[in-house]
Amino acid sequence: MTINEQIEYWVSTAEHDLPVAESLFEKGHYVWCLFIGHLILEKIIKAHFVKDTEQTPPKIHDLVKLVNRTKLQLTQEQLEFLLRVNNFNLENRYPDYKQNLYKTLTKNYSEENFNKIKEIYFWLKSLLT
Repeated sequence: MTINEQIEYWVSTAEHDLPVAESLFEKGHYVWCLFIGHLILEKIIKAHFVKDTEQTPPKIHDLVKLVNRTKLQLTQEQLEFLLRVNNFNLENRYPDYKQNLYKTLTKNYSEENFNKIKEIYFWLKSLLT
């Protein structure tokens, strides 16, 4: 796969995931909406990683670690938000952690975070063109 094909792969899969996350939010599945939101940001950051390094991205999910391996210049506020979004990655979480998320993710909290995820996603995507 060429560098441009890799970038396009990460961008197109992030684009594909966005309506899925929106649908999950509309149906009140906030934990899964924010999990997919994490994936969306991970994928768009990995597109930047490929663009900046011309290498295949590492198989890690920590958004801040990924950003730090790119040429992206994020504000401290944006980095702190990405640290929060890392908590929405459920891949290896224990059932009790997931259960606690179900209890704490209100509609308002989820909407605020999902809107910020989309804002950062669209900004990062715009930097690729």
